[in-house]
Amino acid sequence: MEDTKSLGGTFVIEGGHRLHGTIIPQGAKNEALQILCATLLTTEQVTVYNLPDIQDVNNLIDILREMGVEVSRLQDGGWSFRAMMLDEEFLTSPRYIKQSASLRGSIMLAGPLLARTGKALVPRPGGDRIGRRRLDTHFQGFLDLGARLHYDTQANLSILQAERLEGCSMLLDEASVTGTANILMAAVLAYGRTIIYNAACEPYVQQLCRMLVSMGARISGIGSNLLTVDGVEALHGAVHTLQPDMIEVGSFIGMAAITRSELTIQGTQAADLGIIPNQFRRLGIHLEQRGNDLYIPAHEHYEIDTFMDGSILTLADAPWPGLTPDLLSVMLVVATQAKGTVLIHQKMFESRLFFVDRLIEMGAQIILCDPHRAVVVGNDHQKPLHAGRMASPDIRAGIAMLIAALSAEGVSEISNIQQIDRGYQHIEQRLQALGANIQRR
Repeated sequence: MEDTKSLGGTFVIEGGHRLHGTIIPQGAKNEALQILCATLLTTEQVTVYNLPDIQDVNNLIDILREMGVEVSRLQDGGWSFRAMMLDEEFLTSPRYIKQSASLRGSIMLAGPLLARTGKALVPRPGGDRIGRRRLDTHFQGFLDLGARLHYDTQANLSILQAERLEGCSMLLDEASVTGTANILMAAVLAYGRTIIYNAACEPYVQQLCRMLVSMGARISGIGSNLLTVDGVEALHGAVHTLQPDMIEVGSFIGMAAITRSELTIQGTQAADLGIIPNQFRRLGIHLEQRGNDLYIPAHEHYEIDTFMDGSILTLADAPWPGLTPDLLSVMLVVATQAKGTVLIHQKMFESRLFFVDRLIEMGAQIILCDPHRAVVVGNDHQKPLHAGRMASPDIRAGIAMLIAALSAEGVSEISNIQQIDRGYQHIEQRLQALGANIQRR
């Protein structure tokens, strides 16, 4: 993998170029973070394929190395992990606290560490600036399993401890993806049966469940919001392949539509995309499924649908199988050049829509109603966006800004692009291969 930690800088994009060709989506970022944490649950080797070469994944791999996990890059492109011995001194060190605090996905180390060592330190996590992202669901699940929780106000971290985790029945207060994953990873080695109701059932969680089962875990209800886990004494090694990243797939669909480009997205496992293709179709975008590929023809125009009674369409996020919140920023940008009007309702995070100020400066017709809702009035490509200078506040707003810049007239600059690097591997090189004029400076 390239050292993505050394990237960053600014993207300079000359917009208005049509793209053409085939692009392959990376492995799923959100799945990768769960799978890497799960490698701590066994002393045997776990081999993982299709890991994306992105900052968040590489930073988590670095943390695993420092805690004593044997990490190797295989000749066939896979990665092997073996957590034979863990450096418990490092796991309580200021360096570990600093590294894990900078990566939100590190919260999912807590479940495996609690199950494996009986202790886990959890600093306040970093990551995207998209509003409050509480950890109550994680902590309450651990408490239900018998852990104790202490908050160290001086160090600004939570300390979890447990001599033995015991199965129980729990009802999650929200269908948190990372919370469900964390509790699952603790429960597979707990004593007795754990029943998790209102569990998240996103494809990422389903993939984690399948990997844990291949390691010897006993989990039923996979794909539903009711998971039953019968604890086992130990797990063994396994081989796991990540699914294509459905957020990247959606990003490329939106990119093709707004730039009037003909693109093929290869190897999408289209059957696992859920509602995503149909929600883009509601924006007027034509998609053609060709086996596991998605073909998007060049769109000179696309028209936003309405509800059956003729009222304005609303696109809102919801737990799976509803629409993932990670694609609403992309859909909002795509709607600026559609014909018609749509209300974008971002329910889960109260700061994710603030980037629309930059789009308004680029000429988009958007009314930001409140931190959660924005009305987009599309102009049917009659008035293209014009170039602008922007700073990426988070991964998904960053890719939305990039998509806007690709369609705009003139040369745009996007700074703070390490946020984009956290979720999209070698993005400028992959887009250059499609004909985009984009440079990293």
